[in-house]
Amino acid sequence: MNKSVSKVFIAADHRGVGLKLYLIEMLSAAGYAVVNLGTDNPDVMVDFPDVAADMANAMGDDKNVRGILVCGTGAGMEIAANRYRNIRASRCFLPEQARDDRFHDDINVLALAADDIDIEMAFMCAQAFLESPFDSTERRIRRIKKIS
Repeated sequence: MNKSVSKVFIAADHRGVGLKLYLIEMLSAAGYAVVNLGTDNPDVMVDFPDVAADMANAMGDDKNVRGILVCGTGAGMEIAANRYRNIRASRCFLPEQARDDRFHDDINVLALAADDIDIEMAFMCAQAFLESPFDSTERRIRRIKKIS
C-alpha cells in the first residue's frame, strides 16, 4: 500500500455500481481509506458529468488523495473529469497502463470501463494506480505544468 495516498475517493454512474462496490470492498481490505461518493443504486440513472464534478470537488487540491471513476465505457468519466483543473484522469484497461500513466503523467484519477473490464483486472489496475510513484523529474513536471 502506498502510504502517501491518504484517501481514495471512488464514484460511479448507474452502469458502474457493481464494479465500484467490488473495488470498495477490495481496496478497503487492502488497507486504503476509501470514500464512496455514490451512486449505489444501479436502477437510478445518474449522469456521468455530475459524478465527475463531485469527484473534482471532493479531491480539491489535495496532492495526497486519488480518485477512481467508473462508468460503462470509462471514456465519459475520463473526458468529464479532465475538464477540471485539479484532475488528470486516464482510462486504463491494464495494470501496466495505470503504472505508466502515474509514472509519466502523474494521473490522480483512474477511469474504468465497467462494461469492458474483468473485475479482477480492474482491481489490479487500481492497485497499480495507487501504488505507483510519479517520476518527478524536471521534464515531467514541465510537461504537466503546460497542461495544467
